[in-house]
Amino acid sequence: MTETRLRTWTHASGYTLAALFTAALALQNLRYGFYQLFYTALAMSALMMAGLIYTCLCRRQQLSAPGHLAILTALNSGLVAAVITTNAPGISHWAMPLILLNLLILPLRHGLALSTLLLIPVLIVTWLSDLPGAALLTSIGLLAILAITSLYIWHYDHMTQSAQDLAITDPVTGAHNARFLDDTLQKEISRAIATGHPLSVVSLNIDHAEEIHDLHGKAGMQNLLQEMTATLFEIIRAGDSLYSVNGSQFFLVLPFTPEEGVRVIAERIRRTITEHDWQDVGQISASLGCTTRGNGDTSTASLRERAMTAMYEAQKRGADAAWFSPGESIKA
Repeated sequence: MTETRLRTWTHASGYTLAALFTAALALQNLRYGFYQLFYTALAMSALMMAGLIYTCLCRRQQLSAPGHLAILTALNSGLVAAVITTNAPGISHWAMPLILLNLLILPLRHGLALSTLLLIPVLIVTWLSDLPGAALLTSIGLLAILAITSLYIWHYDHMTQSAQDLAITDPVTGAHNARFLDDTLQKEISRAIATGHPLSVVSLNIDHAEEIHDLHGKAGMQNLLQEMTATLFEIIRAGDSLYSVNGSQFFLVLPFTPEEGVRVIAERIRRTITEHDWQDVGQISASLGCTTRGNGDTSTASLRERAMTAMYEAQKRGADAAWFSPGESIKA
């Protein structure tokens, strides 16, 4: 299940359960003749059903649906107004489902802020109107729900981010993996087409990688790849991205970089690799192929293939070289 679908089901379930809980409160207050609380609970239940409908309508954009903040702000404001004006016993308990909804549906920071703005007047009114013992129990219960739910949501967000990082990161080098390369490169191509800015790529292969592996073993090769990744991250600029592909190969995406710029960067990388004394391995070299997006490059395949061809050409010329392969010129 994707993150969007999971959040859709979570939001829908949260709104549904909260609406049922509030509807039950409405019926209970109607039974005892508390009509003001009945209408308040009925209005809140209607807003929660509106949130459920909004969730269903925006099921494909749950990660960026702004309507949830408006709906929950209205719910929290309505409850605060009811707490202040009615001074009814037990109404502070109505804050419990709203706290859960705030933290379940909104980003953690927004949920905490909205829940805090709800709790401050609720707790003030509780301590002013209830006996100290009852007010203390209510305060402890509301704050415990806030703390426990916040901790759970934080843990969930942390685990989700870790899973996303694992999905796009090479476990050996720490660079982005080949799976993430095509997605990012296609986005950069689309942005370059829309803005007219240049886009360049570099394909890098460690020369004699098989011999290095045979001589220093798997551990030595992995240490080399990790050290080279750290070195490349120091060379590339903010906005550039680095990918680990096919073991001993790397790929760099360089937005806003014309032909002259990618030639300079590729040569700087080649010279740095050659002159560096690599731990456990010593002196090595690399072959680099680079190219710049041309008029016909509208997908990742042509750019990647041309960069790879340029890298193979560098290897044919004796390795330890950087070779540029031009694409079709972009027509103004």
